[in-house]
Amino acid sequence: TGTTETELAERLALAAGRAFDLADELPLWAHLFAVSADDHVLMLVLHHIAGDGWSMGPLTRDLTDAYAARLDGRRPRWTELPVQYADYALWQRELLGREDEPDSLISEQIAFWRETLADLPEDLRLPYSRPRSTSGEYHGSTFSFRIGAETHRRLAALANDSGTSLYMVSQAGLTALLTRLGSGTDIPIGTPVAGRTDQALDELIGVFLNTLVLRTDTSGNPTWHELLGRISETNLNAYANQDLPFERLVEILNPSRSNGRLPLFQILLSLHGATPEPAFPGLVARGEALDRIVQNKFDLAIHLREAFDEDGAPAGLDGMVEYSTDLFDEAAVEQLSDHLVRLLSAMATDPGQRIGAAELLDPAGRERVVATWNNTAHEVPRTTLPELFAAQAARTPDRTAVEFEDTSLTYSQLDLRAGRLARLLAEHGAGPEQCVAVVLPRSEALVVTLLAVLKTGAAYLPIDPGYPAERIQYLLDDARPVLTLTEDHPVFGVEPAGPVLGRDEVACVPEHPAYVIYTSGSTGRPKGVVVSHASIVNRLLWMQDRYGLDETDRVLQKTPAGFDVSVWEFFWPLITGATLLVAKPDGHKDPAYLAELIREQRVTTAHFVPSMLAAFVAEPGAARLPDLRRLISSGEALPVELAQRARATIGVPMHNLYGPTEASVDVSAWEYRDEPGAVSVPIGRPVWNTALYVLDAALRPAPAGVVGELYVAGAQLARGYLRRPALTAERFVACPFGEAGERMYRTGDLAIWRADGQLEFVGRADDQVKVRGFRVEPVEIEAALARHDGVAQAAVVP
Repeated sequence: TGTTETELAERLALAAGRAFDLADELPLWAHLFAVSADDHVLMLVLHHIAGDGWSMGPLTRDLTDAYAARLDGRRPRWTELPVQYADYALWQRELLGREDEPDSLISEQIAFWRETLADLPEDLRLPYSRPRSTSGEYHGSTFSFRIGAETHRRLAALANDSGTSLYMVSQAGLTALLTRLGSGTDIPIGTPVAGRTDQALDELIGVFLNTLVLRTDTSGNPTWHELLGRISETNLNAYANQDLPFERLVEILNPSRSNGRLPLFQILLSLHGATPEPAFPGLVARGEALDRIVQNKFDLAIHLREAFDEDGAPAGLDGMVEYSTDLFDEAAVEQLSDHLVRLLSAMATDPGQRIGAAELLDPAGRERVVATWNNTAHEVPRTTLPELFAAQAARTPDRTAVEFEDTSLTYSQLDLRAGRLARLLAEHGAGPEQCVAVVLPRSEALVVTLLAVLKTGAAYLPIDPGYPAERIQYLLDDARPVLTLTEDHPVFGVEPAGPVLGRDEVACVPEHPAYVIYTSGSTGRPKGVVVSHASIVNRLLWMQDRYGLDETDRVLQKTPAGFDVSVWEFFWPLITGATLLVAKPDGHKDPAYLAELIREQRVTTAHFVPSMLAAFVAEPGAARLPDLRRLISSGEALPVELAQRARATIGVPMHNLYGPTEASVDVSAWEYRDEPGAVSVPIGRPVWNTALYVLDAALRPAPAGVVGELYVAGAQLARGYLRRPALTAERFVACPFGEAGERMYRTGDLAIWRADGQLEFVGRADDQVKVRGFRVEPVEIEAALARHDGVAQAAVVP
């Protein structure tokens, strides 16, 4: 067929992709394309029913013999093979025996595979670009990469020195990579085996290929040498039991099935020797790689082919990855290939190194996840919450600051009442580095009291009066506040009068604590988180810059004061000239009440934890909120379906925030937008002067697309846990990426960087759960249950 260079690739792909009609056609096609008078391309397409990859060798040799014979004007004469395919089939049947014969070879191999593959992981966690579909459809593509000659030489030498094979060395690199990418330490992969266990079968064209499942144990962070020893033992045992057809193995084991996933393994690794060039007399011929037509339905199939120089020395490995485009973007496969090359190079350089010590990221990749995506430096004034409020009160003294039911206070009235109460509190011992417990229901009086405590320089400890008496007593015993303010405290007996507590009378600096909030404790005891003015000021000023409240805004305060979101609900509006609208006690539990309140009081800004947001969106009144401008959600993972429903129902911009109490409420933010096909809502990028690191168990940065534990560093870190230095040291650790003495907080959350530099929350690294936005440690519930006389042991399962 006459064709041009530009047409050639398209015609080759078209010919390779054409389906066989085996009822009327031979299972072998030959296509000859004439590019010019002296340049031709011969393409052979062999159906898998007639031959496997090995068969292409003898087929090509027979073809060159036939060409040489015809060139001489004679008929080809091939040496008769000692064995035909039918002989092989009969021999194999006799060798294996019957499955119902307990002593037969096939029965022994079935028993081997049952034991070897017991409790095999059903699905490996991989750095997918998209979640797995259950449609059953498959779309694939390929990506090529190369391993250099020096690495090839060293890997071959390692295989020789360790008594293994280059395939086993490649398998060590791949399984170590999968472990490093979060796939666990029990890694099953598939491998094709030639199945030609007798030399007499080498020149036979036919299907002998079988697929084996090779299960690799990477636990304990072994050295490369140790991992190779494990792989060698496992593989040799598998090779000795390779006669059981893979399809029959699947039938016998009957693993759980999924339309979107192949059984037993999802990743295949193959290694091929160099293909000898065809020797056509009088012609210069070479084998050309054809862009592969993806037919395998694996998540990933990694094929390596050796190359050698003229002296037979290793000249590199050509790699190709077949991948499911339903699961992976090309960029993700390119990154995975780069990681594999880096690990193989590390193994070749130092086989005594532990597999967890090799660096996955190149310098540019490390710079991106450590520095570029954490470029959040921003100048923030050295100030405190009461100073910010006082400045705002001076700017807008007559603006309404707080409303609660029928009561309202202007900024000047709030400043005066809080200042007078602050003097009384100071006379009772409140001051910097002291803690004042506030056990009051939600009202304008609570706002006055919190602000008064801050004006003394003390930190407030909010305690919901609805807590059980035992919990309230525990918090008071643990925190040891200098004052405990309840509704019947003498300071509330009369309306405060006289002079206010002046700022010059209080030596409060930004490093002093502003508040203490207790969170669930993994030891069974709640722990108090101490947050400074500097930390929360950074958080509030970032929020104002991001969302821009003004004097027309009305912010709903409905979060219980003992939950950290309440901090910005209280003080963000009060430092920006907006109005704080306080919901009635327990009103945060009533969607109908909240919808009516937001509508009638013209609320512009409201926050909901996702679980409450779901209930709120279902309330008919949620669709009729004309004054609402912004909706903020945090405290739990925000399901994409809920975000879509909330945006469609309420019709205002929606913001997903993330952060632990130990880092001043929130450390990242994302404005939700309806992305077609999205299955999760990101938590966004870090706020001002904050760094977020996704790290592996050795505190190394995880590449984009790889799950790791999330650590927080920067201006918003809490001082630590109140009177818990050991726990503080355990959770607030030295930051290896900052200046000397800088700390970072270990959140216990699992996260992943997206390719665009946005973070996604994946889950917890422990058993902690969120209930209506509150952190709950199952061990704390177990400890409470175990204190009952009738309970010997308790177990709480999330």
